[in-house]
Amino acid sequence: MKYNRRNFLKSATLLSGAVAALPAVAHEVASEVQPTKPQRFNMSGYAAPKIDKVRIGFIGLGQRGPGAVQRMSHIDGVEIKALCDKDPSRASKAQGILTKAGLPKAKEYSGEEGWKDMVANEDLDLVYICTPWNLHTPMAVFAMEHGRHAASEVPIAITLDECWQLVETSERTKKHCMMLENCCYDFFEMLTLNMARNGLFGEIMHAEGAYIHDLLGLNFDKDGYADMWRLRMNATHNGNLYPTHGLGPIAQCLNINRGDRMDHLVSMSTNDFMMADTAAAKAKDDAFFQPFAGKSYRGNMNTTLIRTAKGKSIMVQHDVTSPRPYSRIHLISGTKGVASKYPSPERIAFGHEWISDEELKALYTKYTPPLIKHVGEVAKQVGGHGGMDFIMDWRLIDCLRNGLPLDQDVYDGALWSSIFPLSEQSVAKRSRSLDVPDFTRGAWQTNKPVNLTLEGGATTGVRKG
Repeated sequence: MKYNRRNFLKSATLLSGAVAALPAVAHEVASEVQPTKPQRFNMSGYAAPKIDKVRIGFIGLGQRGPGAVQRMSHIDGVEIKALCDKDPSRASKAQGILTKAGLPKAKEYSGEEGWKDMVANEDLDLVYICTPWNLHTPMAVFAMEHGRHAASEVPIAITLDECWQLVETSERTKKHCMMLENCCYDFFEMLTLNMARNGLFGEIMHAEGAYIHDLLGLNFDKDGYADMWRLRMNATHNGNLYPTHGLGPIAQCLNINRGDRMDHLVSMSTNDFMMADTAAAKAKDDAFFQPFAGKSYRGNMNTTLIRTAKGKSIMVQHDVTSPRPYSRIHLISGTKGVASKYPSPERIAFGHEWISDEELKALYTKYTPPLIKHVGEVAKQVGGHGGMDFIMDWRLIDCLRNGLPLDQDVYDGALWSSIFPLSEQSVAKRSRSLDVPDFTRGAWQTNKPVNLTLEGGATTGVRKG
């Protein structure tokens, strides 16, 4: 993709003499400048043609993939056509999930290029991607180019170029490209979204999200992530590497990309106080870890602050090393009230005191969205992070089957994921402020908020057993 970076720099050079006496600008455009051409087609609110039976191919059957296969095996209107992993034993093992559910056998693909054969040769409607981060965009783009909708684990992109590639491919092919942000379907997050939509918090002016999760042991586990890819990410990038779990739900509450947009950000990381020491200690006892010793690792905590076009503020944090309780923070602060989930328990206030458990229960009864009321109890039984994974998958399938717009479109996936490279650039520049690209190219001003109703009658059922 060609950008106007060269012309931008040339113009800046010509103007430098005229502005030399002025103070330094407070923020700058990120190094990968957004395309200047207009939006080709608006995928926000787009309803693709209905699909009676959604034929799915899965790529990546290590950490997350088997759970996705298991959840989809419970949803009516789904045909699991293909299973792919570079390790053939993983595809064979996932086949057992289908056998246990009494479903037809799927075709197995393996090897480094097996996913391309699967996407190109199978009759698929949806490609479900559960691979390491650096493969998400190439696989999603390849799927859309071959006429398939794409759904990818988070983050869906790790560079700004990849974000734009996803946007432009989705617009050109008119294929959905959804980032599988499961935390948007948590029961409390959905409650606060519906309450925000109904004005109970007033004008929301500030929100906070995070991914604070002690993964130090898992990142250094030889039997954990394949080829130690996640540890390698922490050794080559310093910023908020995993922003979307905390950011996605609060962005929806703020109607980001649908009435407001992220304008600019600043980001700061602490030093690394644990990962390099852990690598060095392990290398003394195990030669396997010697290549990981002596490297610089990302800081323990990254904090990124974002300001929106309408003057709202967002704080997003990321720490996967420190010994702390798990937290996504999930704080929504408005002119009439506040909601917060972490530290537990979940709480809501409309003044200086948190409301009682009875009052919170009444809010759940009145403001839980129809989607959660319809499938929430089944989701708890099927599982997947307390049920939110199943709700996400069920909602995706029901939208595809009924020709409904998705709750998360390609602009959401690109924007939420872009905090990864933007935060990294800001940290590298001593926390300089950077502009956040507008992936909707102005359409945010007229895009409609996420639809919390169940249009089409929620025709997708759930298999028993």
